[in-house]
Amino acid sequence: MPDQEPKPQRRVRYKGTHPKNYKEKYKELQPEQYAEDIAKVLQQGRTPAGMHRSICVAEILEILKIQPGEVGLDATLGFGGHSAEMLKKLQTPGKLFALDVDPIELPKTKERLAAMGFGEDVLVIRKMNFSNIDVIVYESGLFNFILADLGISSMQIDNPDRGFSFKIDGPLDLRLNPNSGKSAAALLKTITKAQLIEILITNADEPYAEQIAEAIIANLKNGSAIETTTQLREIIISVVQTIPNYTKTDHVKKACQRVFQALRIAINNEFGVLDKFLEKLPNALAKGGRVAILSFHSGEDRRVKKSFQYFFR
Repeated sequence: MPDQEPKPQRRVRYKGTHPKNYKEKYKELQPEQYAEDIAKVLQQGRTPAGMHRSICVAEILEILKIQPGEVGLDATLGFGGHSAEMLKKLQTPGKLFALDVDPIELPKTKERLAAMGFGEDVLVIRKMNFSNIDVIVYESGLFNFILADLGISSMQIDNPDRGFSFKIDGPLDLRLNPNSGKSAAALLKTITKAQLIEILITNADEPYAEQIAEAIIANLKNGSAIETTTQLREIIISVVQTIPNYTKTDHVKKACQRVFQALRIAINNEFGVLDKFLEKLPNALAKGGRVAILSFHSGEDRRVKKSFQYFFR
């Protein structure tokens, strides 16, 4: 019999008029095929699933004052929004180096920027932690400008398999590089109450650190698994509900945000990585070099301010 062509596979249908499950949002997850639909989502002021909208782009370009032909570094490439705008300013023979540790999103961003016309002649991407800025300098030479956009990106939060969001059920992972180190679920299995309290206070200024840590450890000792984002969220809710003047929406959301942030910072050693980057930063800059750093919470902000006061006074 002659070979039969395989029947085309229909997409999985979803209930209702709009997909709610991340994997069902086929249009948003394939922006190259559904440009008009993506444009509509953006016009509504929302960020399409799997995408990220860079903030303070105009302000960063004003600070960095990029000139044609310069050499720069995007220390935290992410979705590539900042890099795309910086590349437009550079022009040939300028060059932008870009770093990121995420093995899932990095190839997508490289392909996206290449499709915009930014090939290896102007853009050099390396899978590397930005704490190793001294290593990339051997390849690039000193930088005229450097950007570091700290924290995580929307496309990482959107993907339930990454475990970054308390709003979506998924494995409690929280690693920027899921191929390296231990997950948040694995950390909780070995951590002490005192260590967990320290993490919650230091990394997120959690006001109910002791109560939340006690509840987490108690659940683990009783044999209850904490393997998913939902399981951790339910424990946080059980603690928050005992707080005087408790209001579900406000208290639960903020407490969950703080706990997930604290664990993410610990899992990825984000403060340690940032400290190394800031220590090496002055020696990576050419004369007259400019730096812009976007920070999103007090732990990052304090480190950046103290470093700049010490190294750039």
